[in-house]
Amino acid sequence: MNSAYHRAVTSGSELANATSQQLRSTSSALIVPVGSTEQHGPHLPLDTDSRIATAVSRAVAAQLAGDELKWMVAPAIAYGASGEHEEFSGTVSIGTSALRLLLVEFGRSASRWASRVVFVNGHGGNMEALTAAAALLRYEGRDVGWCSCSAENADAHAGHTETSVLLHISPADVWTDERVPGNQAPLRQLMPAMRQGGIAAVSEVGILGDPTTANAAEGARIFSEMTSGCLRRVTRWTPDRDGMLT
Repeated sequence: MNSAYHRAVTSGSELANATSQQLRSTSSALIVPVGSTEQHGPHLPLDTDSRIATAVSRAVAAQLAGDELKWMVAPAIAYGASGEHEEFSGTVSIGTSALRLLLVEFGRSASRWASRVVFVNGHGGNMEALTAAAALLRYEGRDVGWCSCSAENADAHAGHTETSVLLHISPADVWTDERVPGNQAPLRQLMPAMRQGGIAAVSEVGILGDPTTANAAEGARIFSEMTSGCLRRVTRWTPDRDGMLT
């Protein structure tokens, strides 16, 4: 089944659909998907990370519908720190410094009317910027946190994990006939070469993992794990000194 990200669905929890008047008399909190625009092999769309972060954010907001706060989902921040993918066409990276500044200014502005802001991250390369930005925002007295769309035993990039989730939330946008295995070595073994030459240095097709084993049923399970993990962290709301929700 397609997610609300894939369908043009009007939702009462969508910030973009709200009016200023509607928010003026409510106690609001904001969920902000943070993704990327980067290559995901020959079979997945460039906005894969943003799609996943947005779908998880919407699922979390739906579960929080009865909370005393009115949880809104912001339009995704769809560009991130993706320099390791720049050898592949379509990748647009703004780098860690620019992303950090964007997140800080976003948090400062949104916190003028939202009592709480949580960034839901879909791309591992964004974590340095998120950590620095959230730490500063919290130091300034703003109630900001962040969490990642994570799943146990996930592979690194455009492999079984992400392909399965996309087959669940956006199946029409997966080029299933283009799936090929990528480099399946442990990430820690690949990091020295990746630091020198990016993903292209370890995988000609830009894949770390094996998307040929992916399926929608597995995607539904992984998506549920991502959603429940973020929901648990947001509900508990115990950010560490860097704003990461534990």
